[in-house]
Amino acid sequence: MVIIGILTVTHATPVRTVISAGNTDRPPAVGDSLFAQVMELYTGTHFSSGNEVTLCLNGDGTYPQLWKDLSSAKQTITVQMYYSEPGEVAREMRDILAERARAGVRVLVVLDAFGSGPIMKTGFVDTLRAAGAHVGWLRPIDWSTLNRAATRSHVRAIVIDGRIGYTGGFGLADYWLGDGHHPHQWRETNVRFEGPAVAALQAAFASAYAEATGVLITGDRFFPPAIFEPVGDKVAGLMHTTPEVGSTSAERFLALTIDAARKTLYITNSYFIPDPQFRVMLMQAEKRGVDVRVITTGDMSDIGTTLYAGRAYYDELLRAGVRIFEFKPTMMHSKTIVADGDWSSVGSMNFDNRSMAFNDEANLNVLNPKFGAQMDSVFLDDESHSKEIRLSDWENRSLYQRALEWGASKLWRVL
Repeated sequence: MVIIGILTVTHATPVRTVISAGNTDRPPAVGDSLFAQVMELYTGTHFSSGNEVTLCLNGDGTYPQLWKDLSSAKQTITVQMYYSEPGEVAREMRDILAERARAGVRVLVVLDAFGSGPIMKTGFVDTLRAAGAHVGWLRPIDWSTLNRAATRSHVRAIVIDGRIGYTGGFGLADYWLGDGHHPHQWRETNVRFEGPAVAALQAAFASAYAEATGVLITGDRFFPPAIFEPVGDKVAGLMHTTPEVGSTSAERFLALTIDAARKTLYITNSYFIPDPQFRVMLMQAEKRGVDVRVITTGDMSDIGTTLYAGRAYYDELLRAGVRIFEFKPTMMHSKTIVADGDWSSVGSMNFDNRSMAFNDEANLNVLNPKFGAQMDSVFLDDESHSKEIRLSDWENRSLYQRALEWGASKLWRVL
């Protein structure tokens, strides 16, 4: 039983490589009309036209608009959060949700019992429930649920009146406030979107709410007919990934994205700990002429173990030509990918085994050159505030640093 338990919390994902049989030895490029269809089949992400998507950078670009949208709700508000802790952001969210609930809006909230544990003993939940909101705790941790303790819901999902959606890497903590360029003001990327893709975000919330409360929501208050009407010009789909015994939709998404890139592949991720298979895929992309660049957190990281585990693989990647940058001003918490300036992804999914194998995650995937150009621009701006890791300098790091990296890298399956 002990061996079974250890294997349960240390498994990885199985995909080793991507092959293509047919008229070409490459999978469809992101600009190919088949790409979205293949991605839809392999990840279960339904893509639709007619979406409007707005980048929301950092707290300054996210919370003011979010508070405005929440305060305007007339029918329903659904909120799913991974991380929550007491502070200004949590108080503002609590007060708006309570006010809307007292005004007759149906307010449903799901909190991950591990990530939102810091807020559990405050008056946050009691205030919401007293106002008429419904709150569910997802995957509580006790002796009877230890077999599922490692499987968390890392999703961020907010839907207002079934027509406005938010997702990304943000949470309810005050270090998400600010401009993302000062200490203790995390650099974050989120999206606000309208159109048919919002229905999938609502469905992702409904899945979590059913697990937490036993109640499956439906009906036109949560899924109004207008949700499926076009409001913009972007092809987009909400990808909701969940743990599986074998290959996961999260790893298939990442493998297909890397292999489909032909010109550029820009990855921004707070916890960049690629497993052996993904390191090979990134190096193969660079070898076939793709400009592969990675921006991750540096010494401002909130989790030292993940920082050193990721750094353990810099040598291998740098030698293959992959360019790696560490963001300098503050903690880099964004989780984004943009390939060939056309295919973009923004959400909660990290580039680590935990997101691939253990967590529920949500990313909005967008196939649109204008949005891709925005994503490229944001990446290059972040690059200008980062330190590029040069192989010649990296090889001269201390034995102490190397020892920390070696030790942390042995934990990559659980990070």
